[in-house]
Amino acid sequence: MPPRKRSSGTTQSKELKPSSESASPEKKESPELSFKKHRDKDAEFVALCKSLHVTDLVCDRAWTLWKTVQESIDEVTDSHKKLWGACLFVTATDMNGTCFTLTQILKAVSLNFRQFVSLVKKLDMNMDTVSTKVNTALTRLETKYNVTLALYQRFEKTCKKIFALVPGGKEREMMRSCWTMFLLAKGRALQMDDDLVISFQLLLCTLELFIKRCPSELLLPPYNISKVQSPPTRTSRRNQSKAKSRPPEPEVDVQLLETLCKENECIAEEVKNVYQTSFSAFLDSLDLSRAADFPQMNELDQQYEEHYLKSRDIDGRLFFDGDETVLAPKVEIAQVERTPKKNQPDDDAAVVPPQTPIRAAMTSIQQLRGDLISSGDQPSNTLATYFKNCTVDPTQDVRKRLETLEHVFSQRFAQAVGPRCAILGKQRFTLGIRLYYKIMEAMLKSEEKRLSVQNFSKLLNDSTFHKSLLACALEVVMATYGESSFKAGGYSSGGSDPAETDVCFPWILDVFSLAAFDFYKVIESFIKADPTLSKDTVKHLETCENLIMERIAWRTGSPLFELLRQEHESGAAEPVETTASFSQPLQHNHTAADLYLSPVRLGLRVLPPDSPDTPSSQASSQAPTQPAIQNQRYPKSNSLSLFYKKLYRLAYMRLKILCSYLLSSHPELEPIIWTLFQHTLQHEYELMRDRHLDQLMMSAMYAICKVKSVDLRFKTIVTAYKNLPNTSQETFKNVLITEGNYDSIIVFYNQVFMQKLKTNILQYASPRPPTLSPIPQIPRSPYKFPNSPLRVPGSNNVYISPLKSPRMSPGIMTPRSRMLVSIGESFGLSNRFQKINQMVNSSDRSFKRTLELGSAPKPLKRLRFDVDGQDEADGSKSSGDSTLIQKLAEMSSTRSRMQEQKMKEDAEAKTD
Repeated sequence: MPPRKRSSGTTQSKELKPSSESASPEKKESPELSFKKHRDKDAEFVALCKSLHVTDLVCDRAWTLWKTVQESIDEVTDSHKKLWGACLFVTATDMNGTCFTLTQILKAVSLNFRQFVSLVKKLDMNMDTVSTKVNTALTRLETKYNVTLALYQRFEKTCKKIFALVPGGKEREMMRSCWTMFLLAKGRALQMDDDLVISFQLLLCTLELFIKRCPSELLLPPYNISKVQSPPTRTSRRNQSKAKSRPPEPEVDVQLLETLCKENECIAEEVKNVYQTSFSAFLDSLDLSRAADFPQMNELDQQYEEHYLKSRDIDGRLFFDGDETVLAPKVEIAQVERTPKKNQPDDDAAVVPPQTPIRAAMTSIQQLRGDLISSGDQPSNTLATYFKNCTVDPTQDVRKRLETLEHVFSQRFAQAVGPRCAILGKQRFTLGIRLYYKIMEAMLKSEEKRLSVQNFSKLLNDSTFHKSLLACALEVVMATYGESSFKAGGYSSGGSDPAETDVCFPWILDVFSLAAFDFYKVIESFIKADPTLSKDTVKHLETCENLIMERIAWRTGSPLFELLRQEHESGAAEPVETTASFSQPLQHNHTAADLYLSPVRLGLRVLPPDSPDTPSSQASSQAPTQPAIQNQRYPKSNSLSLFYKKLYRLAYMRLKILCSYLLSSHPELEPIIWTLFQHTLQHEYELMRDRHLDQLMMSAMYAICKVKSVDLRFKTIVTAYKNLPNTSQETFKNVLITEGNYDSIIVFYNQVFMQKLKTNILQYASPRPPTLSPIPQIPRSPYKFPNSPLRVPGSNNVYISPLKSPRMSPGIMTPRSRMLVSIGESFGLSNRFQKINQMVNSSDRSFKRTLELGSAPKPLKRLRFDVDGQDEADGSKSSGDSTLIQKLAEMSSTRSRMQEQKMKEDAEAKTD
């Protein structure tokens, strides 16, 4: 039987969608709550609502949600007031009726930010309690909190190096004014206010302004030296008549700004551009650019208060005040402090500072720019020669295309990030061009070596190839700057485009009007062409590829559907990808050139009727009246074939993880579920249109468990699914049912999946079920990391890695190393070798966490943080770690005995 859809949560979710604007006029005119209207509710709950100025409608629906929560849990472990606060936040966000800030609700219920986020997530005891809208808002708040926390920690550390301590605490007043001005500048200049890099650059601009206007006696070296007049950096004015009547505006102190950038490992040129555009415009808006004194603190506070109340999120000033609602957990701070250092503090060599989000971002940017230092904005001589060798020289087309795309990219970047950020978009584009030319040249050299040809006219005159390659280069640049990530699993709600306030993938595809299927063709060749790409960059591109395969390439209008249609309608002798190849490693010789010059290979070959490659009974059953077609091998798309090879392996890998989580006691079901899943992808691919790969996976799992009489509910499946990496609640909460109509995965299974595959599903319950599909061989990763550390054979925790670039400091390259040994450099005293031995022998080291799936989770009824295990608050340790530590101790003991024996033998030899 099909599963029954829960009505309580769903009904509530649908009712919460109308905004507060649809409330009655009476409620708009009199938002104050009346205790008489809410006599059926707890008086303390009503008092909380009244203190937060919520409307009667929000109060009513939040109370309804609270009653639902009460019915779904056995006991309430948190105080009612804290849970009420979470219910009010969820309800008001869903209704667009938020009339309180996040800080106000945190203070009202006495919760830290992280505690509150965890509490809201605990409310999601079924599919419909917390909507995708609420989850997206919560994710945005988490990101903004993390960015602001990282910025404040760096601000506090930097100020200690700038401002001297003076009686009366005047430096604290100045620091508070500086921090408040920065918060206001970030809020006004950036639409994408969770951009860590640009926000940090704005912070340096603010510090430059305050240092420049600060008395020398309040500054520490090197900031207390007399300022050197720098050449003017701003010359144009929007209103020349006003400029003549005012005194000349103070220019940017370039030397001071460069000192700040050097101290903070930031690119000075980029910070200057931020100053000249976004920050200068902000100062003009406050009429501060010409003022010689500091801005009045009360004025800054008032203007920031207005901005904060309008944004309705966290009051950033509380970070400076050390308020409990925004303090980072002590464990988090301890983790930063325990970051391994290069050497001990008493050593002569420099100590590697602890890794922080800002330092990691700055290091990645420096590394990218260092790798591109020899690449120019124009084609190299080698690349220009390749262009000239073409039958049709593509040089002019390449140049014109880049000019057009630069304008489009910079304008769209400014729309997403901030109104005056077009110049920053051009900077990103310039770096992208350099990487684009570098990768193209490497690709062509590889093709020349492989094919022994120099004329690549067809490839180099393919506009799609160039746009895909450039888009990939820009994606790498934006990922390096932290601007392209995968929020909410890279999922956009309801099949519609969200408001453009970020540049997360697949934003670049939309900017270039580029099909995801075309973009995927370049990814693997791009990675292989540049061995200097960092491991994080390779992982980012691999995630892009996975997102394309699991969802983006299946959108309506994708060329993937046309290729599949041609493949099936042309009477192709082979399926898209034969199951016989599943057991073989994912090895192929296809390059980007092959894939872009696809979809067909040249030439046809005719097979005899008795050929072993002749299609099986499947083809004859599909076309019994056309036997001639069976004897003819039609050309097959290289790009489609490789896409399906990777798709099958990705699909099985995700299914295997979910099965190990839910069906560890029924291992025989995994190959059966995979057979149905694979059949759906191959023969019923239209089910993937505007849907997600995981939606079919979960439906196939439920269907097989149903016909095999294994009790596994959809609620249990989605509970486990939420704990998998890179997943989004949107995947099971918002599934396409019919055109423009979305509902939960249960409705999709009942109305779409089961209706389409009912006959096939029932076959698995018959005495003669379908033949099982072979299991694909799953590689650890299709991409190698040539620059990753390699373990020294015979050792436990000694690794070596090649020097990536002589321009990079070893300390910058390996910020997490316990101790750095650079071969060929002076190493110092012999006691350092002893420290290496101590490090090798020590079992006090961190271990990489692995996905411990454990037993199948029960459907969520009791509120808890993790459904797949306990929090080990009782101090218990897992047996796996204990065994590993015991093994290490045994190895250390053995090594010590061997050393003692050798020392004894050496002593005896000297005596003799």
